[in-house]
Amino acid sequence: MTIAIGDKLPAATFKEKTADGPVEISTEQLFAGKRVVLFAVPGAFTPTCSLNHLPGYLENRDAILAKGVDDIAVIAVNDWHVMGAWAQSSGGMGKIHFLADWDGSFAKALGLDIDLSAGGLGVRSKRYSMLVEDGVVKTLNIEESPGQATVSGAAAMIEQL
Repeated sequence: MTIAIGDKLPAATFKEKTADGPVEISTEQLFAGKRVVLFAVPGAFTPTCSLNHLPGYLENRDAILAKGVDDIAVIAVNDWHVMGAWAQSSGGMGKIHFLADWDGSFAKALGLDIDLSAGGLGVRSKRYSMLVEDGVVKTLNIEESPGQATVSGAAAMIEQL
């Protein structure tokens, strides 16, 4: 079953690379009492993710925060080393959270996992974006194809805020 607008996010713990090394961050820490934009990509460093999806959120970070959003996070089924390297190479370190859903358990709990084994990627997350308020999904935008970043892109999110 896929998560829907009005649903509370399932409890999960992610890893994030910081200047002090990896830290664990729970859904409670990230979302409790906050308004957060969360977007997911099938994989760090993949073409659509790196060239289309992530850049929009980095370029529009201030505009999104100006609309009353407390935080922005990107999540992928990658380990924290890969997510940390992606944060560094993209210029996003310290600007948004780069969260590692290393085993895909969060994607599976949301019902937003996708099997990309035929393309050599294994189980990953569908591409989506959502606005989460105090742990509850307020908007949800799921891409039909992992190679698209339109309905889940930053421009679409800004229109919804």
